[in-house]
Amino acid sequence: MDSPRPKNVGSTGDVLYNAGMRIAQIAPPWITVPPAGYGGTEWVVQQLCDGLVARGHEVVLYATGDSHTAAELCALFPRQMPEVLGQTSYDARHVSFAFADIEQGDFDLIHDHSGFLGIAFSRYLAAPMVHTVHCAFDAQAYGFYEQFRREVAYIGISEYQQSMGPAGMNWAGLAYNALAVEQWPYTPQKDDYLLAFGRVCEAKGFHLSIEAAKRTGHKLIMAGVLQEPYRAYFEEKVEPLIDGEQIVYEGEVGDARKRELFAHAKAFVFPITWPEPFGLVMIEAMATGTPVVALRQGSVPEVVDDGVTGFVCDTFEEFVAAVGRVGEIDPAVCRRTVEERFTVERMVADYEAIYRRVLEA
Repeated sequence: MDSPRPKNVGSTGDVLYNAGMRIAQIAPPWITVPPAGYGGTEWVVQQLCDGLVARGHEVVLYATGDSHTAAELCALFPRQMPEVLGQTSYDARHVSFAFADIEQGDFDLIHDHSGFLGIAFSRYLAAPMVHTVHCAFDAQAYGFYEQFRREVAYIGISEYQQSMGPAGMNWAGLAYNALAVEQWPYTPQKDDYLLAFGRVCEAKGFHLSIEAAKRTGHKLIMAGVLQEPYRAYFEEKVEPLIDGEQIVYEGEVGDARKRELFAHAKAFVFPITWPEPFGLVMIEAMATGTPVVALRQGSVPEVVDDGVTGFVCDTFEEFVAAVGRVGEIDPAVCRRTVEERFTVERMVADYEAIYRRVLEA
């Protein structure tokens, strides 16, 4: 075991974290980093780890063994396990493995993305922990975070999300999700189809996207993962309306096809029915120059500038009408907005600043 690394110390004896930090990142154990398909959290973790390494920090990522990262990778499970998503025994084994290794590693800070277990047992770690809340505050999550509201330093992904958290929650800062804009093709000329993309479930409003397409006469292409808990919804409200011509479902597509679909869509339709804490798909669309038409839920008004990068609608009738107005949106403004507000560089810098504030507190 190496001796502890010296940190910069000021004249008053306070620790100044101006040098590179040694940071542990704990990803969820279900999906590889970065994800091959569905997995917004895993994209954030990949971008954050690589960005921190580029900025001179030592980063160890605890994720599945088939992950790819510029950080040092440590894994208990050799491959991703979407088939056991949510089974707590795997989550417990993953977090326990990470904690045991972290205790031997002389870390300045631990950043947890994995869920609830890391927070619940963070008191047994010597180094401070921060935790990004990647979920919405539903009844289960709210009760947990209320009980552990002061346990670690929390990071939100939108102002709306933070506003819905328990009173007295120890918020350390806000870091919007991001994407590598240069990797997304900008296409000002659009084809005549609408795009619905994401996890196929009622909360994402796929049935409403179909209804909007039928009422406006547009072709709709849908793509995204269909997970077993939502199969009944798909079979009842989506599948019977798929005709392969006007209403098309491509299933879970690869990354190249995903970017092609976003780049050429006339609009990305996002009639969500739940308080989405961020919605990475919105900035994915905007990065390609594709406007977003969305219902006013969760963080949507923080991400989409109404009348500028798309339309934020209060009712479904407004939503249908807005589909017919997407020609008013300048694709170049959509792209520029992402370049200004949602870059990986900005996200990494925001996280780095939060780390330093936590360590200097």
